[in-house]
Amino acid sequence: MSVFPVTGAKRTLCAALGRGMGGTLLCAFALLMALPAAARAETVLVMGDSLSAAYGIDQQAGWVNLLKQRLDDEHEVINASISGETTSGGAARLPDILDQHDPDIVLIELGGNDGLRGLSPQQMQVNLAKMIERSETSGAEVLLLGIEVPPNYGASYASAFRGVFSQLAEEYEVPLLPFLLEGVDLSTMLQGDGIHPTAEAQPIILDNVWSALAPMLDPQASVAPQQNP
Repeated sequence: MSVFPVTGAKRTLCAALGRGMGGTLLCAFALLMALPAAARAETVLVMGDSLSAAYGIDQQAGWVNLLKQRLDDEHEVINASISGETTSGGAARLPDILDQHDPDIVLIELGGNDGLRGLSPQQMQVNLAKMIERSETSGAEVLLLGIEVPPNYGASYASAFRGVFSQLAEEYEVPLLPFLLEGVDLSTMLQGDGIHPTAEAQPIILDNVWSALAPMLDPQASVAPQQNP
């Protein structure tokens, strides 16, 4: 008795292979080879700063760790985020990290420290462009996670800073999450420094990232059910 439903094209294939034990074994092998391949485990790399490194809170409560929990065994999440990282630092570190992990998707969450230091938005754009190009050359897809500077930096600087992310997303045709902290209550969900989100804000950040990341994931790979915090 065959364990394969031999119909249509499969029946034609088996007939061509002949009858008898040899033909049966060849038929079974051919059918196994014709089955849809199992989804390959995907690797998601997060290149970020303190917002992704869970600065000031329990590492397990950070949004990247929450992402690991939401993604099932078919995904591996590598958090290469460093507190205080700038776009120039990220661009310098990225090639070695790409070689080491060969990610399928790269999340770039950098720029906040450039902004806080008042660095040039133009140079920030150059650095992020290098990271996008490096990632795509390695075969990875890119998701840009945008951030904004506080209003006291001035409307002109804030506009130029914000524009870097939208311009890069348009130029390289990569998905963009415009503001990582969208929906986070900045009056109650920031730590004492007034910059870094609290643990309570992390599920909101995860949902923001998830809205842009989910369409990029392999639909055949398993994902744990979403749970409300």
